[in-house]
Amino acid sequence: MRVREILECCLYAENLAETAAWYARVLGLAPFSQSHDRHVFFRVGNRCFFLFDPTATRDASRTKTDVPTHGAGGEGHVCFAIGADEVDAWRERLGDLVVPIEREITWPNGARSIYVRDPARNSVELATPSLWNITESDCFSTRSGS
Repeated sequence: MRVREILECCLYAENLAETAAWYARVLGLAPFSQSHDRHVFFRVGNRCFFLFDPTATRDASRTKTDVPTHGAGGEGHVCFAIGADEVDAWRERLGDLVVPIEREITWPNGARSIYVRDPARNSVELATPSLWNITESDCFSTRSGS
């Protein structure tokens, strides 16, 4: 037996409101659930991306759910899939929004990645699915939501 998919992933940001606004402005994500002192949840395709304030999620007295405490320190990483035909448009969008590109990589298999930082200093990668030998049709076949 094995798990089937990643359902949700998360990053942490003590500056939750600023970081959530960045994901909306830069990546076009729209929150579907938020508690301004604890979390902001976004849908990406048919998966979920969560931002948490670690000072809230580490403190059991501030948790109003049965979810165990959690929280990470330091810079995290997330990678969002983009189409191969969208790489140049994303580079242009980031430039228009004055979001510095930290690094661009063309991988040995031809996949491409663009790395930027969110306001919490998390590393945010925009990459073509071929990075992990996944076809775009497989990656985007169940696209729903925003």
